[in-house]
Amino acid sequence: MAESEPLPPGGAVLDAAELDARWAEAWRPERVAARLDGVRAPWCVAAGWALDLFRGEESRPHGDLEIAVPAAGFAEIRARFPEYAFDPVGSGRVWAEGREDAFAAMHQTWVRDLASDRFLFDVFREPHDGGTWICRRDESVRLPYDAVVARTPDGIPYMAPELVLLFKAKAQRPKDQADFEGVLPLLGRTRRDALGGWLERVHPGHPWLARLAAH
Repeated sequence: MAESEPLPPGGAVLDAAELDARWAEAWRPERVAARLDGVRAPWCVAAGWALDLFRGEESRPHGDLEIAVPAAGFAEIRARFPEYAFDPVGSGRVWAEGREDAFAAMHQTWVRDLASDRFLFDVFREPHDGGTWICRRDESVRLPYDAVVARTPDGIPYMAPELVLLFKAKAQRPKDQADFEGVLPLLGRTRRDALGGWLERVHPGHPWLARLAAH
């Protein structure tokens, strides 16, 4: 949501310790993939786990699991998990089983086990135009889903690594830098050029640009 827009009413603020505890039983990609087998919506694993699926190995611990789905396909994803709550989240707040205004204002949704009150995975409800994915950071970045979603040898869909790194470029946390360093040698020229072009557009002057050009 835009910074100028007011937050929906309500929403709980969770401190770091509580978040760590409530994410302690986050699912792994293969578990979500098994539950989503056969859905029509072009969903994919996102963020750090997506890079590890691309690499073919788990390079570091993951505190959570994120998947991305076109906003219009969210209902199909949600229907596969009728026993769990879906909580909109954003701006440091969580709206437990939020109202429609919270779902409309926030693009993230945490899936929560009602029995343990722990979070299992995060669903990004992504902007799109039919079968065209639209980048949340810059709407001029648009791609067909065939270019967004790749698959592991055993069929788990994951977001293309160059797109994952585009999102990670904003924060540049230590884990984001480590992810970039680990994945860069595995990126072919086409992926490196695509990432470089998007960084020039979305984050001009980003320090990763020099690394991409030199590699």
